[in-house]
Amino acid sequence: MLMRDDQCSIRSIAKRLGRAPSSISREIRRAPPGTGAYDANLAHLQRGARRVAPRRATKLHPDSVLFMVVRHYLTELWSPQQIANILRLMWPDESDKTVSHGTIYNAIYLHPRGELKREMIACLRHHNQARKPRSRGVDGRGQIKDMRSIHIRPPEIEDRLIPQHWEGDLIKGEGNLSSVGTLVERTTRFVVLAKMDNSGTRSVVDSFSAVLNRQPAAMRKSMTYDQGREMLGHKILPGERRHAVV
Repeated sequence: MLMRDDQCSIRSIAKRLGRAPSSISREIRRAPPGTGAYDANLAHLQRGARRVAPRRATKLHPDSVLFMVVRHYLTELWSPQQIANILRLMWPDESDKTVSHGTIYNAIYLHPRGELKREMIACLRHHNQARKPRSRGVDGRGQIKDMRSIHIRPPEIEDRLIPQHWEGDLIKGEGNLSSVGTLVERTTRFVVLAKMDNSGTRSVVDSFSAVLNRQPAAMRKSMTYDQGREMLGHKILPGERRHAVV
């Protein structure tokens, strides 16, 4: 408050207090409109009110009518997906009466232990006592054929001693509607941009090949890239060895 009275900038206040400028800006914006200068005493009272303010009640609170409706359909052996769909059909314009199937699963598995929880889990088709993660640690993008792991990369590449090894990546624009490839020589940090029409495999291979082929053969010994599906054509890129980042 004192620094604002002295016309200090937000960045100078943040630096003095050891906070991010965005935090200072957000705190100042919280002041009620029309109150004039920032008031530390008022801000302290607001902070106390925020701490005791109740959080938004969950849609599927155990005492809510919606929870009873969901429980009824569960006892009829409907799946959470079916229940979520029927709720949307029953109340298409009332978002407070509809929930996703994920919310239904959470309401079941996060419910306190007891007979009701066991009853609802028993209504599920798989009867799992704990919710299993959707992903089992497997990359949903699939695996690139004949990919060589970065962990087997030779020491001379890791040490950056010889300027013959490159790293490739893509910079994608908003909505993935535009793409630019980047090729970085690991030792010298020399950067080349590769223009491409899109982020498809053919475009990536053509653009990266055009850039690498302009370099002497002795200067393109290896290529390292991530595991994006756009690198499916990695085997036809110029270079002796190609490694994928894991």
